Amino acid sequence: MTTATGADLAPKQYAWEIEADDLTVRVGRNRMAVDGLSLALGTGTHGLLGPNGAGKTTLIRALATVLRPAGGELRLFGSSVRDRADQRETRRRIGYLPQEFGYYKRFTVREFVEYMAWLKEVPKRDVPGAVQRAVERVGLADRADERMKALSGGMVRRVGIAQAIVNDPAVLLLDEPTVGLDPAQRLRFRELLQQLGRDTCVVVSTHLVEDVAAACSDVVLFAAGRLVFQGTPAELAAAGSEDQPGDSPLERGYSALLDSSAGKGAW
Repeated sequence: MTTATGADLAPKQYAWEIEADDLTVRVGRNRMAVDGLSLALGTGTHGLLGPNGAGKTTLIRALATVLRPAGGELRLFGSSVRDRADQRETRRRIGYLPQEFGYYKRFTVREFVEYMAWLKEVPKRDVPGAVQRAVERVGLADRADERMKALSGGMVRRVGIAQAIVNDPAVLLLDEPTVGLDPAQRLRFRELLQQLGRDTCVVVSTHLVEDVAAACSDVVLFAAGRLVFQGTPAELAAAGSEDQPGDSPLERGYSALLDSSAGKGAW
């Protein structure tokens, strides 16, 4: 049984969960980390690829309403993120896992995910069931009553994923979620992403092309703050050639598009 949240109850009156129009986001005073981005994302699992320093984390933070746009327009669920009146409701409908997240080491896994459910204003009566489902989905049901300080780095990362999904978000933002996961955990996580993408807009920032190939229906390639490519994994693979660096067609397509954007502008 799925918890009824604001995302479930509110009628959908927008074409896309995420819409960016000529979006710019600054880091510090001078660096434009997102520069003139226009993009629309709906239900599905979207892999956000790009080299280090491309602006992926800045974009994820802007989508999470942590950073305010410097220019252009960003709409979530049809509402501008500049509209502070709607911001609280917008945040209720988002799940967010940053690259590094803070937690109370003395909390158990269950207590921490419960606390995050409370912060996200999940109805009190729904919290126990929502927490149990989230913990089970990341494979930590047998560790739910262990303290966070006793967990390995990979387990802590899985708790981070659990807190991101505990409110059944309509938009799920995951920044490098597979860092610290072992190969078996990554395989299970890819399956979870596929499940979530059936009725959620999932944006996964990663530098691992193989994760995108296995779990994502859509690829967004980002470089120097600009959109380089958006399409399916098959279309990304088709953009490469045998003489490009890479161990797979996807990696060769990734290399070819980055080379093209660096030398000739966006593909």
